[in-house]
Amino acid sequence: MAIIAPSVLSADFANIQRDVEMVNNSNADWFHVDIMDGVFVPNISFGFPVMKAIKKHAKKPLDVHLMIVDPDRYVSTFKEAGADILTVHLEACTHLHRSIQNIKANGMKAGVAINPHTSVSLLENIITDVDLVCVMSVNPGFGGQKFIRQTYEKIKVLKEMIAKTDSSALIEIDGGVDLNNASLLIQSGADVLVAGNTVFASTDPVQTISDLKSR
Repeated sequence: MAIIAPSVLSADFANIQRDVEMVNNSNADWFHVDIMDGVFVPNISFGFPVMKAIKKHAKKPLDVHLMIVDPDRYVSTFKEAGADILTVHLEACTHLHRSIQNIKANGMKAGVAINPHTSVSLLENIITDVDLVCVMSVNPGFGGQKFIRQTYEKIKVLKEMIAKTDSSALIEIDGGVDLNNASLLIQSGADVLVAGNTVFASTDPVQTISDLKSR
């Protein structure tokens, strides 16, 4: 059964406590928290104060996805703000192995994310060091984008790499995940589904989370 991680970027920030408590009371497993700096991606999201507010009410792990340049500067600050899993982009890290070790040294699980155009083969030298690989199935920066179908093939290749290297990394899919493609993503080898608009734009978010979970 897949891990479901609702993306709080799609929540109602005027009612953030209400939305966090909805996720707490649902079948969701994690909170997915997108941090964007307007440089690495063409959008800016929230920073540490909002993340701390989410953490204050969250009863499930915070899966924090950094879409920022030079993420190493902030690793310990994200730990203090409540991150349980911290994911950095392969494309943003000059010394990826060092970045991953830094995250682990700060007591968090470490993830690496790849953009749609990035080949899975670039993960070969890091796959046994990470706890999670976040495969972007849309171009990062904005919610509500159309799912890129090539993602299914990337998942299968990545799953083979994980098996071959005896890695324990989970495969997370972020972008355009909905009730129509969730089953095929899981069949292809996905372990974690990030869902933003699908959950928070739903008339019954708790039921939608359950539906995703049962795929």
